[in-house]
Amino acid sequence: METVKVGLMGVGLNTYWGQFDGLLDRLTGYQLRIKERMSVEGHALVVNAGMVDDVDKAYEAASLMKREDVELLFIYVSTYALSSVLIPVITRLDVPVILLNLQPLPAIEYDKLNGMGDRGVMTGEWLASCQACSIPEFCSVLNHKGIRYEIVSGYLEDEEAWTEIGQWLQAASLASGMRKNRMGVLGNYYGGMVDVYSDLRLQSTVFGTHVEVLEMCELADIRRQVTPEEINAKLEEFGQAFVIDKDCTKDELLRAAQTSVALDKLVEKHWLGSMAYYYSGVSGNEYENIITSIIAGNTLLTGKNIPIAGEYEVKNVQAMKIMSLLGAGGCFSEFYAIDYKDDIVMLGHDGPAHFLISEGEVRLVPLPVYHGKPGKGLSIQMSVRHGDVTLLSVVEGKEGLSFLIAEGESVPGPILNIGNLNSRYRFAVSAKQFIEQWSKAGPSHHCAIGVGHVADVLKKYAFMLNIPVTMVS
Repeated sequence: METVKVGLMGVGLNTYWGQFDGLLDRLTGYQLRIKERMSVEGHALVVNAGMVDDVDKAYEAASLMKREDVELLFIYVSTYALSSVLIPVITRLDVPVILLNLQPLPAIEYDKLNGMGDRGVMTGEWLASCQACSIPEFCSVLNHKGIRYEIVSGYLEDEEAWTEIGQWLQAASLASGMRKNRMGVLGNYYGGMVDVYSDLRLQSTVFGTHVEVLEMCELADIRRQVTPEEINAKLEEFGQAFVIDKDCTKDELLRAAQTSVALDKLVEKHWLGSMAYYYSGVSGNEYENIITSIIAGNTLLTGKNIPIAGEYEVKNVQAMKIMSLLGAGGCFSEFYAIDYKDDIVMLGHDGPAHFLISEGEVRLVPLPVYHGKPGKGLSIQMSVRHGDVTLLSVVEGKEGLSFLIAEGESVPGPILNIGNLNSRYRFAVSAKQFIEQWSKAGPSHHCAIGVGHVADVLKKYAFMLNIPVTMVS
């Protein structure tokens, strides 16, 4: 995950500071502990506005957050605070708000407090633990303004609360990474694959992704200039990343290596962070020679966190990029079959795979035919690592974009050795229920598969984008 800039401000009531000795220092100390842990655990650059306890400081905090361009604003409710301190901030910043309702301890130390004798001192002790007091008041104001917000409740050393804070930081990092991403589109759609057609304007405006329209002729021109030395270096890289099948011919390896070098240069030239591609063309032309030798190179790029999706599947390369930014991989997949005996779903795809999340070896194998596509060439044979997985589909529906998510498990068992990525997956619901629930959500027939269970982070990212989520569970 890349370092992301987030805002942190504490809120309290300045009337208290002169009434209760040491209360302000105590609360700002708690806030500093929050900042330090967020910085370390979330790899976050935390812009700390300090204690905001009146409207003037709220204006200063808003200016700071706006100037620093924070992705997300955490508001630490240190004690009771007037909701008026929210107004200057929420009217100037267009970012989601996370209210940190974190007490010093799981519960007030009642005997200690009641034994203090001085009711003034006792009240100050209580005020250090009355974070919950302002939460309804703040929510009332945020609701009225229409600000997207969530609440994290707990105490300073509450690991459950910190898991949630960490997920918010990951979601903020995702938002930043996707907005900075430059997605290339190369070639054209697979004709008639209507579910794959995508609205590039919608993808750009929701995710912030820049779309770079690429030309096959540019890739062809770059490929013609590849040197023998570059090809040999790429062949060595093939040998490091893949187990090369003995039936791969020298000509096919050279062809794939030359195309791979050209792809690297295309990506570097346009600063691409992802790409969707497909091309058919007339049999025997130069572009067909490129497109039928592209899988090995695109697999290497995908493993370098520059995900590449075939069949011009823009929506799915967005899902793959999200998984990549999370460190979960992100394999281009579709439904292959259902094993009703073992109650599992088989998913896979031809074309690029994320070789860093493979179960065992990644084989580079020759194919006599690319099913449904022109020509023949080299392909990837692998399975996704056994263990927890998350499926993500970016769905374009009548109401705009949404996420379709499922958590499951990649399980061992027989697969198809047909020169494709394919794996077996088990979910909380039966295989029959899964395929029906998933399909009725209206995705394209592709999805991205990542390792680990990351649905909680994805849901928080969807919250930041203000898009709906459908969970299959």
